Amino acid sequence: DISYIIRVCKVKVFISKSKEVFYMLKARNELATLKPYVPGKPIEDVMREFGLTEVIKLASNENPLGCSPVAKEAIIKHLDNLNLYPDGNCTSLKEKIAKLYSVSPSEVSLSSGSDEMCDLLSKTFLDHGDEVIMADITFPRYISTAVMMGAVPVIVPLKDFTFDIKGMADKVTDKTKLIWICNPNNPTGTMVPTSEIIELLDSVSEDVLVVLDEAYREFVTRDDYMMDSENLLSKYPNLVIMRTFSKAYGLAALRVGYILAASSIVTEIDKIRGPFNVNSLAQVAAYAALDDQDFIKKSYDVNKEGKEYIYKEFDAMNVPYAKSETNHIFFGVEKDAFSIFDALQRAGVIVRPMGAKHLRVSIGTMEQNKRFIELIKDML
Repeated sequence: DISYIIRVCKVKVFISKSKEVFYMLKARNELATLKPYVPGKPIEDVMREFGLTEVIKLASNENPLGCSPVAKEAIIKHLDNLNLYPDGNCTSLKEKIAKLYSVSPSEVSLSSGSDEMCDLLSKTFLDHGDEVIMADITFPRYISTAVMMGAVPVIVPLKDFTFDIKGMADKVTDKTKLIWICNPNNPTGTMVPTSEIIELLDSVSEDVLVVLDEAYREFVTRDDYMMDSENLLSKYPNLVIMRTFSKAYGLAALRVGYILAASSIVTEIDKIRGPFNVNSLAQVAAYAALDDQDFIKKSYDVNKEGKEYIYKEFDAMNVPYAKSETNHIFFGVEKDAFSIFDALQRAGVIVRPMGAKHLRVSIGTMEQNKRFIELIKDML
């Protein structure tokens, strides 16, 4: 009954000459300019497409050492409980994180990776027309979640591939609701020192949320990085700190991250957070991984050695790059970046193109790094 469909479903109905009925639901207006996220090709697809037997993936900033064996053991022990729902409060993991950083469990919220936490923060705090300040080259989820909520992105260009904190502070208006600081930044790898973060927090009112995304903190080598940013929470109730188990901890497949923030912020997020948003395997693996700091130290050492090797080779080739405090390096090329990306992929090394003249390469094992350099030398 066509009239029934129109009345109940409120859809547009089109009747073709063959009398078949088609209908189209209209999405929210805010989604009109958004495009679905396009991930890089998985290793298996590249192998099939180009007839390769070995492929090195240096595109997604993953830990080349895998994850802690302690975390693997915890997962295996929990496999008999897959019929049970996970702890919706993530109680044990939340308490462990709280103890580690000397905060209250009520100041910790767990999420299915950083992507979900970006969504949760935007859905919780952004109204239509609010302004959201962010850099022009940074984690893309910030802008998509702002647009999704009908907020207005206010873009501040990077300076020397680094966040322009003063420029961001100058953009604050009475409409500003949230400021995103990816520190160190993805994809450029650069970082903002402690002093600049504090200056920003001092300059904005408490009704402006300042989010520090510290996904890559475990790889930082500089002394002026704020490794203990959680100590600022008592002074700045509008500060939110995001961290993840996907990078240094090597648990990207399980999707688990968390925020440290005032309990009032966590309470608001919990109102919309899914009841079982972090699965049981992710919870037990993350809990166990926190005990294996030797694995984190090894990941740090391997990353630092690989980074210095790639720097040395890039310098010898006169390849421009941004000094990185992460597990990836953002570099420039004179040729078309997409053609170089394609050529590398055909040769069995996957990197990430970043516009027409830049690419990002994740730091792998030394063997993987050497293979990448061997190929890029020929191509450049």
